[in-house]
Amino acid sequence: MTSVAGPPPTGGSPTGAAAYADGFAAETPAQVAARQRAVTSAEAFGTQVPVEPAVGATLSVLAAACDARSVVSIGSGGGVAGLWLLQGMRPDGVLTALDADPAELRAARQAFTEAGVPSGRTRLIFGTPGEVLPRLSPGAYDLVSCAGPPLEYASNLVGLLGLIRHSGSLICHGLLAEDKIADPAARDAQTVAWREIARTLREDETLTCAVLPIGTGLLVATKRT
Repeated sequence: MTSVAGPPPTGGSPTGAAAYADGFAAETPAQVAARQRAVTSAEAFGTQVPVEPAVGATLSVLAAACDARSVVSIGSGGGVAGLWLLQGMRPDGVLTALDADPAELRAARQAFTEAGVPSGRTRLIFGTPGEVLPRLSPGAYDLVSCAGPPLEYASNLVGLLGLIRHSGSLICHGLLAEDKIADPAARDAQTVAWREIARTLREDETLTCAVLPIGTGLLVATKRT
């Protein structure tokens, strides 16, 4: 669901533009509550920061564009991204969310329950990508959305791509955070992982890729038919 604020104003700072994009993405009360809990948890315990509203709305649009029935979310993020994905998916679609933090999974379950999402539309799995991916069916998913530090899933990139059907997409969130990926002097492990993920996806001739400067950045790779 989006607001009816009208066309974006011309000019203005990037911060103002980003604020407008977030404001344009109108969150439901359940999404607002889930976001508040996720932000509180991130500040208190260093858990995953929830996706920005503009990013969530983009995930919803991408899910709707491919009429997604089966989606995997790597990193539950308190259920915020999951609620946006479910909003764009088919009414009979199933979201599989996996996380190695049981508290994050409980927060996601609470978010889905408060939003009135039928229990049959979500599947929450405890574990890391390396542990869970072998249990998922190859080529059976319309979208795979990855949040959190890239080192948590970079080594499983081939497996993640293997989950996606033809015309499906892999979405990675956060690669533009703090502008590190464009800074040659930034050589920390997470930034190096982002560069490797971006290079691998861009050079894969079976994929069509783009970086969307929304929130802290979305890297979208769609598998060619």
